[in-house]
Amino acid sequence: MTAIDSLDTFPKILLERSKSSAKKPAMREKDLGIWQTWTWQEAFQEIKAFACGLSAMGLSPGDKLIIVGDNRPRLYWAMSATQCVGGIPVPTYQDAVAQEMAYVVDHSDAIVAVVEDQEQVDKLLEIQQSCPQLKTIIYDDARGMDDYDLPHVMSFESVQEKGRELLSQNADFFETTIDQGKGADEAIMLYTSGTTGKPKGVMLTYDNMVITARNGCKLENLTENEETLAYLPMAWVGDHLFSYAQSYIAGFCVSCPESPATVPHDLREIGPTYYFAPPRVFENLLTSVTIRMQDAAPVKQKVFKYFMDVAKNIGVRILEDKPVSLKERLLYKLGDILVYGPLKNTLGMSRVRIAYTAGEAIGPEIFEFYRSLGINIKQIYGQTEASIFVTVQPDDQVRSDTVGIAAPDVEITIADNGEVLYRSPGVFKSYYKNEESTKSTKNDEGWVYTGDAGFFTDDGHLRIIDRAKDVGKFSNGKLFAPKYIENKLKFFPHIREAVCFGNSRDTCTAFINIDMEAVGVWAEKQNIPYASYQELAAKEQVYQLVQDSIEQVNRDLTDDSMLSHSQIFRFLILHKELDADDGELTRTRKVRRPFIAERYGVLIDALYDGKSQCFIETEVSFEDGRTGAISADLHIQDVKTYSLEEGKTAA
Repeated sequence: MTAIDSLDTFPKILLERSKSSAKKPAMREKDLGIWQTWTWQEAFQEIKAFACGLSAMGLSPGDKLIIVGDNRPRLYWAMSATQCVGGIPVPTYQDAVAQEMAYVVDHSDAIVAVVEDQEQVDKLLEIQQSCPQLKTIIYDDARGMDDYDLPHVMSFESVQEKGRELLSQNADFFETTIDQGKGADEAIMLYTSGTTGKPKGVMLTYDNMVITARNGCKLENLTENEETLAYLPMAWVGDHLFSYAQSYIAGFCVSCPESPATVPHDLREIGPTYYFAPPRVFENLLTSVTIRMQDAAPVKQKVFKYFMDVAKNIGVRILEDKPVSLKERLLYKLGDILVYGPLKNTLGMSRVRIAYTAGEAIGPEIFEFYRSLGINIKQIYGQTEASIFVTVQPDDQVRSDTVGIAAPDVEITIADNGEVLYRSPGVFKSYYKNEESTKSTKNDEGWVYTGDAGFFTDDGHLRIIDRAKDVGKFSNGKLFAPKYIENKLKFFPHIREAVCFGNSRDTCTAFINIDMEAVGVWAEKQNIPYASYQELAAKEQVYQLVQDSIEQVNRDLTDDSMLSHSQIFRFLILHKELDADDGELTRTRKVRRPFIAERYGVLIDALYDGKSQCFIETEVSFEDGRTGAISADLHIQDVKTYSLEEGKTAA
């Protein structure tokens, strides 16, 4: 047991890290193509000066501080500094439009904001009249800020100078303040994605995050030698656990990419050993691989296909150390030299020891693809309210159709209506200023209602079917689980998003969003001209491409006794991409089903009325804040469905 194992707050852990791991790397950032590194001692000094500066400016225990921007060392330091003086950091999504940000700033009662750059400063200045409690805006990147002569807008460095002045007068202030913190104190507020309404502020304590992070580190044997890339939104609980909490507990280095656009390249340079990505990222990576292979020479395409078939047959068995013949091992080794190794290097996953995915279900085919390459990707299941971990897959019990067993110190039960409930040390304290929702989510015994429907398999693994509110029944009483079907559709690289319908209906139908990049490359090879997403999506050849994929999903569904009746009968390709700015998706790209059902009700009716065409006009939001409208006469296409016997024959 080390000294850190007994500490109950992140500020106390930071203080100990500055001594026991003083010269070891804590953070990196790529700036102008060069990686800059800060040791734990150097990061500690930066945080110390900023924390004391915040205190000198009036930030008191319990005060809230908004953090907005891409993953930057100074933004993580601002989070830590806020905690060091008893404040509560509130990271929010950097791509949120001004009015979305206004809700979080106002609701959280934040009095200070620390932001990345001029863009975020402008958003906060735009909403300041509606958020009068926000007194100070602090920026990291000074580019473009020379003409902002506002007394309440200041640089990160100027706050640190105030902190150093305070320390010159009271050298013991920082350590004394840290000592006053307790595990039961509120450590951070993280807002939910708001799929069904306004986001809720989840209050998590140090005990929630420290114990959960510590359990996760012990479970996976995480050490100070891990490497990880922080590229997911700081407002998301997964980033807070993996890039902040577990880094403090285990002492490993966290690297920040130069920009969102450079993440793939930076990933290859860092070569993380510990990696997390939601299913969308894994899907996009697979899409990029598929597009590259379409451009490759015929010989390379044949070699790739041959060895990927080899990997599909024996790769997972080798990863899980199961019996494989010598001939198969040698063949897989050759595949590793020619295909798998270069592919993993391209993906930035050559050194990955543990890869997690969560947030929503990942398509089984996508999951098996990565594991067949020898990448130890595992599913976890969790929520912001759980400090992330509810279940995890042990290395020897990884399956594509379940999310594993209860994580350490977690209890799980299934309610009579099929809803999953859990309780654990990570269970949140409360929703901020929302006692009613707190009581409806967490009962007096500490059990949390997840809102997800699931069941335990015979070997004790949890299988999540769908969101409980989304699970329905067809008119014949059989189960309808839209997310399961949508995930199978999104395995195809040319399908970016899918929304299925069928509750209280006779059959299942679907909206499709094509992937502009993947379908664009395919269209060029087919000599199909187009000038926009809308024009490409309406092409007859694109409809046929999507129809072929849907029919493959229909064939696959015949193998699932619970869901074989969920085959898709009709579909249409939407004239626009579903967009968070238009309210159709959350900032974490989760579908807002009620909103879509209301907005596109005329299209849903047309899918079931037997129409072959339907006119729709939709209001859209542009990046500069303007609004407009786009209209289209959408084609609706029938799809072949299969009996059980036909499915087996087709397979």
